[in-house]
Formats: sequence, C-alpha cells, structure tokens
Amino acid sequence: MTPTPTVEELEAQERRLVFSQFTYDDAWALGSLLVELARERRAPVAIDIHRAGQQLFHAALPGSTPDNDAWIARKRRVVERYGSASYLVGARHRAKGTTFEASSRLDPDTYAAHGGSFPLTVKGAGVIGAITVSGLPQLEDHNLVIEALEHFLS
Repeated sequence: MTPTPTVEELEAQERRLVFSQFTYDDAWALGSLLVELARERRAPVAIDIHRAGQQLFHAALPGSTPDNDAWIARKRRVVERYGSASYLVGARHRAKGTTFEASSRLDPDTYAAHGGSFPLTVKGAGVIGAITVSGLPQLEDHNLVIEALEHFLS
C-alpha cells in the first residue's frame, strides 16, 4: 500500500514537475503515455488535459463512466481556482483538521478537492492548465498522473 504523501511532499512534486513549454503535441504525447500506463494496469479511468480553457486531450478507457467526466471537471476546477493539485488542496484542509467541503464554501457539485488533477506549470508562465485522471481511488488517480509526468519530463 502506498503511504499518504505529506503536504510538503505534494508541494515538492509541484515544484519539480514543471515544463519548459507545453504544446499541442506535448498534450497528445503525455495523454497517450497516460493511456498506455492505465491500459497496462487495466485501470478503468478517463483522462483529460486542458490548457487555457481548451480541452487538448481526452480518453475514456473500458470501465470508465460518464461520472468520471463529471469528476474530472470538478477536480480540474480546483486546480484552475487554486493553482495547485486537487489532492494537495484537499490535504491542506485535512492538515488543518477540516475538509475542503466544510471550509471552502464552494459548491461540491462544481469543485472536488480529490486526487487526480495536477497543474500544468510552465517555467516563466505559471499554471497554464491541468492534467486529470478519474476512476481510481483518489491517491491512485494522483499517483498515476505523477508517474506519467515524471516519465514524460525525464
């Protein structure tokens, strides 16, 4: 079982996983890599990459459902609003002894601080979009995204 990362570990991931640029071709290659990783695991996920409000990549694998697309949108909105990974936003609230739902005052039908959406950050530009996975338990969604980003950026 994978240990739950600390807020500090999650923040370090965000500092480390930064692009020098992010093109349409990068979105295709990164999304395709995520599809390959998910297929190897027979993971029933949906995958989404957005940049500046535009969907650049989407895939739904066997076993995923329309609910996964709704979760993707809710998790992505957290990244867009806070500029941080959806899992990190939730972890910060938990570290304060509360929950995102209780303390953010945001509509839970619109925002979900559950793992699986990660900011696409470009050096010199900041957060320009989000990469999101939905279909697994939240830490597994988060870790699948991290694995793909680490592989892609290495």
